Amino acid sequence: MVELTAGQRQVTDDLDQLLAILPPPLGQSLTDHPQREELLEIVLDLGRLPEARFIHSTQYLAETPVSREMLQYAVDRVGEFSGDNRAGIERTLHRISALRNRQGTIIGLTCRVGRAVFGTIGMIRDLVESGQSILLLGRPGVGKTTALREIARVLADELHKRVVIIDTSNEIAGDGDIPHPAIGKARRMQVARPELQHQVMIEAVENHMPQVIVIDEIGTELEALAARTIAERGVQLIGTAHGNQIENLMKNPTLSDLVGGIQSVTLGDEEARRRGTQKSVLERKAPPTFQIAVEMLERDRWVVHLDVAASVDLLLRGRQPSPEIRSVAADGSVVISRPEPPSQRSEVKSVPQRPSWRESGQMLPVVDANKEPLRANFAQLLEATLDTPTVGPNGEELPLHVFPYAVSRHHLEQAIRTLNLPIIVTKDIDQADVILTLRSHLKGESKLRHLAHIHHLPVHAIKTNSMAQIVRGLRHLLGIEDPSPAESADLSLFSPTGSDDELEALEEARLAVEEIVIPKGQAVELLPRSANIRRMQHELIEHYQLTSCSFGEEPNRRLRIYPNLSR
Repeated sequence: MVELTAGQRQVTDDLDQLLAILPPPLGQSLTDHPQREELLEIVLDLGRLPEARFIHSTQYLAETPVSREMLQYAVDRVGEFSGDNRAGIERTLHRISALRNRQGTIIGLTCRVGRAVFGTIGMIRDLVESGQSILLLGRPGVGKTTALREIARVLADELHKRVVIIDTSNEIAGDGDIPHPAIGKARRMQVARPELQHQVMIEAVENHMPQVIVIDEIGTELEALAARTIAERGVQLIGTAHGNQIENLMKNPTLSDLVGGIQSVTLGDEEARRRGTQKSVLERKAPPTFQIAVEMLERDRWVVHLDVAASVDLLLRGRQPSPEIRSVAADGSVVISRPEPPSQRSEVKSVPQRPSWRESGQMLPVVDANKEPLRANFAQLLEATLDTPTVGPNGEELPLHVFPYAVSRHHLEQAIRTLNLPIIVTKDIDQADVILTLRSHLKGESKLRHLAHIHHLPVHAIKTNSMAQIVRGLRHLLGIEDPSPAESADLSLFSPTGSDDELEALEEARLAVEEIVIPKGQAVELLPRSANIRRMQHELIEHYQLTSCSFGEEPNRRLRIYPNLSR
């Protein structure tokens, strides 16, 4: 076989054999079709018009709906359907997948065109020759299996290595007992049932002494564990997994072990201060099973993480890695570029929304330095750190996404809005950076602990649902020191409606604290108020870290504020 560059590709599709299983009118309509080379799959659904799906379009093949006889015509001309409802045509790469009704009768077929593309791995040939394990990621149809097949051929025929393919659905080497020539001298092991794939992976290592194992669609925890076992025995692994990017695997508890696994650890006080983070942080649990990851964005544009461990570590700290971007130029040469990482940009731009801390190194404008003292303090903090991204408790860049658990969403949003904090309250735990809960719910709350564990999130607990406790908790999440007891409070925080009666009562409590209780150390009684307003006054006094209690009978029940004698 002549070695091909990235731009020199030869395609073998055996398309005539796929068209031969279709009823003659349908097969004939595609035989001379002008877009024949771009055909992806043929869909036959009972009672619907037959479809041909091309790369950029979909066309109907006939004006007559698909009948049971037409389906049976195709089924009779393919191999046996396996446990995953897939069949093939012997010594071709085509895949026929069945749709069944509740009685098990086939009512639809998806006939996917299988092509062997020689020369498709020119972009990463140097990585394949390096002997390191490579994981391919990408959306369905982007060409993962095609690349896998070509890698197996290059390793077996050109690098003369012992290659074993674990072919669960006969998609890599085709149907039948004799594998398709596209895999070269590589050997193929078939799998009786999909759930036994992990066992066949281990069997291949133990019985056939491979130097390389090729595996398509690692999708279960057992398969991920088998892949780690194989890698630790010194065998090169080439595989694909469900997910478009490394971040998808990190968020998937079943497959996260492929990139090293994620765990929550508690740092010592000194180490937490050195890192500038909260004591509970996320870290990589072990070395990755695959040293290299390739994100197949398009057929001719791939993102390559040359060091998966380093990329995962950066993502866990809220920073974006700087992988290589490899593409094919018009002349067939491979172009390698490396974009400047977000952390090196000289300017931080604002964006209206950011769906996830993993997707962007940008932050929202959050302050106005001309407003109240609390806002001004935060504005100064941002100005002091504008040259480097401001980070949250685990190194994630702001705004911080908080998932409230048993915490008043109304109080939380009011505090964020009033203080202009760079925090977003999210209902989607997959987008959260931290869980905020009550201390009482954290004790023995197995559901909360399980939730935090499977999503790899730290948990921050506050004492009560009061506004003062919520504000203090948010300040702690952002690394902002609590204000001194003498610092004036923002009364709008504690007044839900902002009515004159509420503000007047809160102003009375503020003046009593700042003019009498703190400077003179004397207790003060306030004027009688309603129960709702007294609750607001209690929260305001808690902000000053003082104690208060209600006494008297309605309608003359009122607050008494006590000094802190320990000062």
